[in-house]
Amino acid sequence: MNPVPSPQPHEPNPTRATPRPPHEPAAPRDLVGIGIGPFNLSLAALAHPLGELDTAFYEQRPAFGWHSGLLIEGATIQVPFLADLVSLADPTSPWTFLNYLKSRERLFPFYFAERLHIQRAEYDAYCRWVCDNLPALHFGHQVDAVHWNPERDVFEVDFTQLDADGGAEALGRTYTRNVVLGIGTEPHVPDPLKPLVEAPGVPVVHAADYLHHRAALLAAEHVTVVGIGQTGAEIFLDLLRGRPAGREKLHWLGRTEAFAPMEYSKLGLEHFTPDHTRYFHALPESARDRLVAGQWQLHQGIDAVTIAAIHDELYRRSLHGGWPDAVLAPGVRVRTAGRVATTKVELHLEHGPQDSRSRLTTDAVVLATGYRERPLDCILAGLDPYMRRDSRERPRVDEDYRLVLDPSVTGTVYVQNAETHTHGVGTPDLGLAAWRSAIILNSLTGREAYTLPRRTAFTTFGLTQRQQVPPPREALALTPLVDDRR
Repeated sequence: MNPVPSPQPHEPNPTRATPRPPHEPAAPRDLVGIGIGPFNLSLAALAHPLGELDTAFYEQRPAFGWHSGLLIEGATIQVPFLADLVSLADPTSPWTFLNYLKSRERLFPFYFAERLHIQRAEYDAYCRWVCDNLPALHFGHQVDAVHWNPERDVFEVDFTQLDADGGAEALGRTYTRNVVLGIGTEPHVPDPLKPLVEAPGVPVVHAADYLHHRAALLAAEHVTVVGIGQTGAEIFLDLLRGRPAGREKLHWLGRTEAFAPMEYSKLGLEHFTPDHTRYFHALPESARDRLVAGQWQLHQGIDAVTIAAIHDELYRRSLHGGWPDAVLAPGVRVRTAGRVATTKVELHLEHGPQDSRSRLTTDAVVLATGYRERPLDCILAGLDPYMRRDSRERPRVDEDYRLVLDPSVTGTVYVQNAETHTHGVGTPDLGLAAWRSAIILNSLTGREAYTLPRRTAFTTFGLTQRQQVPPPREALALTPLVDDRR
């Protein structure tokens, strides 16, 4: 009896898309993507089986990396695993997270683990797996400028090919009918702390680089974490667990008036649906701005699991009497900051409701002060004369994620994660990545390349409906039994 051969792990089948002939350098592509983070990676994955599209995506980094400084052991993403790159637009895609698990023979362990939220490190590994199998991705390519060529009706995308050390190796240009910007966000540093971050040798780091400095931070005599959102909570918990009981020497400060839990009720989460996005986009600009400012707890609070873990760890350290040497102080703003000698930092603090001020000397500071959308002006400087802006000089973005340009520009510039002011708090949410990618591809191809649902929420946002709500499903009519007996 011949042994049964072992099955090979299933890899995505690139032949699902019709192979295209080699690209001619002077011929315009259908789409060029700038930046390869999760959102443009989602777009590339869903574009791959659409054989009629000639696409290329450029990224200046040598390889994919998703918040590498924040892949703290045990930290999870805040959306369920179905919010992968493709599932919510095409669950049959070869690029789903479940197919990634199958290819690694980990599907059954995941099944028994019963995890709805996966670890950040696992999400990063999944994205790397997708990158390894998509031919349209070009790492080590820094896009320098985008121009509109009215004579050829195409965009000119100039780039620099980088060597392994990040140095310039060659200059290049590609032509395209359409561009999609997925340049992501950048760490935000409050003005009072910018001189310290920029000064060499000063122990002030942004949370984006936390893991790269973790050993030094654990060895520091006293550490202050600024920012009391989810990232600040995860870093404070990690530092707390890594320091000896009774000698924690930690401060955790933030401007928010409380260690507020993130809104995670099922109806609250419907703010991250296409229904809410469409409703939000149709509002007047002033109404949109007011809504975004008031919805911070939908995405800037701390999840209940992390809050509980912090309290549990602090409580455990108090079991034998005494309190942990840790100060948790909400409602505190850093007014100014300066160096003390060469190794310490002095923070000048202010508490608004109490109308009080004080000083804190610390050996290291971690800034969990969030991220901001990268401005488009630098990379799109060549398109500035064609761009239409709102009353606050922000780019106008239509419902299908297209920059509103002068009608003389026949090409399209799509944006990803640069439209909070027009599309709301769901803009940076991973759960809307596949849906937004499908919207872009449907717009780009001029057909329904991906069928999308008409309704996605039980909540009715607003009194007037912009789209017809699907009628409720009718009960199936039962066919009466026929008695054939005579």
